[in-house]
Amino acid sequence: MPFVSVRVTREGSSPGVEAVTESEKARVIAGVSQVLLDVLGKPLESTFVVIEEVPLGNWGWGGMPVADYRATRAVGGSGSS
Repeated sequence: MPFVSVRVTREGSSPGVEAVTESEKARVIAGVSQVLLDVLGKPLESTFVVIEEVPLGNWGWGGMPVADYRATRAVGGSGSS
């Protein structure tokens, strides 16, 4: 029985959206479950997917809070992720 934990920052995927939407979560759950079926033959009904949204301030990257890291990348010309 597969158990998959997905962690994402609590931020929206478009302007004005402050978190992952219920529709997006449903698509992630369906997609991850389908990959496990396709690759490992694990039945959809035995696959568990948990999505955890972590506040943006609780993430770090490159030795600094992720928002600061993204800002330094944007200034440096390599864009943000």
